[in-house]
Amino acid sequence: MNSQVGGKATKGEMLLKCQQNLLRQRDAIAYRMKKLAAKQVELTKKTDAVKERIKKKYEDMKRVLDEDLRITLTQLDTEHEATEKLVEDKIEDCYHLTQELDQELANISTEVKTNGSDTQNAERDKRISETLKLTDPDLIQTDDFKNDQLLSLTINLLLFIRSQVPVTKKLFQSYASEVVLDADTAHPKLIISPEGDSVTYTETWQDVPETPSRFDNTLNVISERGFSDGRHYWEVDVSGKTYWELGLTYPSILRKGREEDCWLGRGKESWCVEYFNGDYTAWNGGVKHELPLLAGRQFTRIGVLCSFPGALVCFLGADTMTPLHCFSAGTFTDILHQALCPGHDNEGTNWKSLKICDAKRSPPVL
Repeated sequence: MNSQVGGKATKGEMLLKCQQNLLRQRDAIAYRMKKLAAKQVELTKKTDAVKERIKKKYEDMKRVLDEDLRITLTQLDTEHEATEKLVEDKIEDCYHLTQELDQELANISTEVKTNGSDTQNAERDKRISETLKLTDPDLIQTDDFKNDQLLSLTINLLLFIRSQVPVTKKLFQSYASEVVLDADTAHPKLIISPEGDSVTYTETWQDVPETPSRFDNTLNVISERGFSDGRHYWEVDVSGKTYWELGLTYPSILRKGREEDCWLGRGKESWCVEYFNGDYTAWNGGVKHELPLLAGRQFTRIGVLCSFPGALVCFLGADTMTPLHCFSAGTFTDILHQALCPGHDNEGTNWKSLKICDAKRSPPVL
C-alpha cells in the first residue's frame, strides 16, 4: 500500500518536474523573443543613425559645392561687370564725339567756305583718330587663360567626384578578392579557361576525370579557394547572357545525383541570384525570392559582396551599383566558395562565357 502511494507520489513529482521544466523553457524562449525584439529595435536605431549621419555629410557636401559655385560665379560676374563698364565708357566716348561732329555738320553754311582753321581741323582729326584707336573692340579682352584654368579645375573636381562615387562602389572595390575557378569541380559540360577566370557551356561532354568534388548533374563550378572571415567582393561579366546563376556556397553542397539541393540556392548551403530571359530570382534554402522590380533590366556586370562580420550575402548590378537582393545568414558556419552556373544553351541564345572581372578596375559609373 505504502509502495503504491509512494509510486503515485513519484509519478506526480515527475509530472511536476516536467511541468516546471517546460515552464522554464517557455520562459527562456519568451525572454529570448524579448531580447530579439530589443535587438531589432537596436539594429533599426543603429542603421537610422548611420543613415542620418551620412545624409548630413551629403548635405554638407552640397552646401560646400553650392557655396563654391556661388563664389566662382560671383567672381566671374564681377570681372564681367568691370569689362562691361569699360565697353560702356568707350561707347559713351564715341557717342559724345559723334554729337560734336553732328553739331559741326549742322553749323556748316551752304556757302562754300572752310570749316574752321586748319589748326582746328587738324586737332579734330587727331582727336577722332585717337578715339577710334582707344575704342578698338579688339583691345578689350577677358582673361581667357584664367577662365580656361578655372574650367579645368572644375572638370578635375567633377572627375574626382565621379571617381569616388557611388561611394559603395569605392568601398566594395577595397574588398575585391581574386577568384580562380576550380576545374576539378566543374560539370563535364563546362569548359574552364586555363587562367580559371571564365566558364563556358558546351553540349560536348568533356573528357575529365571523375572526382568526388565534381558536379555531375548541375552546370556548376566553384572557386579553388574559400574564405572564412573578413569581407569579400567580386564581379562577373554577364553581358550577352540570357541565363545564368551565381553566388556563394559551402563546400558541403551536394555534387552528385539529381536532387535539387545540388542547384545553387536550393539548399541551405548556398545563396544565389538567377537570371532567366529577363527575370531575376534570388534563392537560399530552397526559398524563391522573385525580384519583379528588376524585370527587363540588363546589367553588364553582377557584383557579389560577402561580409563575415555581418553574415551578409548581397547581390547588385555592378554597372550602376543597383541592389538586387541581400541575404542575412546570421552566422556563417563554414568557409565559403564563389559559385557559377553559366546555364544551358537556352535555344541558342546563351553560348557566351561567364567571366570573372577585376573588381578593382571596374569601369567608373557615370
